[in-house]
Amino acid sequence: MTVRLFLIAGEPSGDRLGAALMAGLKALQPDTEFHGIGGPLMQAEGLQTVFPMEELSVIGLAEILPRLRGLLKRVSETADRVVAMRPDALITIDIPEFSLRVAAKVKARAKAMRTIHYVAPTVWAWRSGRAQKMARSIDHVLALFPFEPRLMEAAGMTCDFVGHPVATEPLASEAEARAFRAAHGIASDAPLVLVLPGSRRGEVTRLSPVFGAALRHVQDTHPQVRMVVPTVPAVASLLAEKVADWPDAPVILDPTAMTPDAYQAEKRAAFMAADVALAASGTVSLELAAAATPMVIAYDMSWLSKQVIRAMLKVDTVTLVNLVSGTRTVPEFLAEKCLPEPIAGALSTLLEDEEARAAQQAAATRSMQLLGRGGEAPGLRAARSVLRVI
Repeated sequence: MTVRLFLIAGEPSGDRLGAALMAGLKALQPDTEFHGIGGPLMQAEGLQTVFPMEELSVIGLAEILPRLRGLLKRVSETADRVVAMRPDALITIDIPEFSLRVAAKVKARAKAMRTIHYVAPTVWAWRSGRAQKMARSIDHVLALFPFEPRLMEAAGMTCDFVGHPVATEPLASEAEARAFRAAHGIASDAPLVLVLPGSRRGEVTRLSPVFGAALRHVQDTHPQVRMVVPTVPAVASLLAEKVADWPDAPVILDPTAMTPDAYQAEKRAAFMAADVALAASGTVSLELAAAATPMVIAYDMSWLSKQVIRAMLKVDTVTLVNLVSGTRTVPEFLAEKCLPEPIAGALSTLLEDEEARAAQQAAATRSMQLLGRGGEAPGLRAARSVLRVI
């Protein structure tokens, strides 16, 4: 029996989730057909994308409002395609601002169609009412965190914890990390800072000046420090411009200049080779935890987004490693606290304090265990969940 699915992803993390899910589905149900919206990884698994995924890579009220008319038009166009196609299920992956609007329009016209959302809304962090609203158009949820199913089920949806993909992704070896340093002319004893200022244009534009200033302070006290900056296709050229005046000519890992496999290998080696990392808030903190790379998290957003989130936030940290491990070992500098001097101080502490690094690495190990390290791959678990409910 052929299974036809329509998938929607709108940013690199969703593209990775969608690609792993597709691979799992092909392993369990080889004649599955994939339609929808996705990035290069999902396309490599056989998805013919309706329009470029990058059109959906916006975040925050200030970023969405200027593009709202265009996004709403895409919502209607996408819903029309889904209803006309009548797939066995619509699977939306993250980007709720877009995908849940599509699901609502589809459910209004095709009530029997199964709707599945991959990545539960963070109702444990803010806006708890989102789960009840989502339940009007979503039947089933694939959750990344073990504490989420009970929250989704209480709102009226079925939900399976499928694990977080970062917990089972391959890691670079120590030999590969040494080879990475050698290939980029980085001495084996030079302090190496991994710098990750975001995967969206708004994030890179806002954070790169702050990150650059913080790194100048670090270099004042650690003159041998080197930097490496992985990026994603949507912001590669922008990031190259923004880091041009950073100290010590950072090594930029540009995915547009190499094959996807080569880029992933370089990125994994960089994560393993780094002594510490400075990163925007988000899933990347779990990627760093998987590699046991100590980190400092910093993030800022538009004034309007800050006011809305501040009024609704329910937790005292937004860093996923802190939340999953139940610790607060990762320092974070958010909103008005996202300033070069304190960020530089935290990075210097990590470079100098072995106990601080060890505490983070212990929290990282616990996080990975809770998220499924050592078990079945999340993409395969997610595929089993999808096939069970359609």
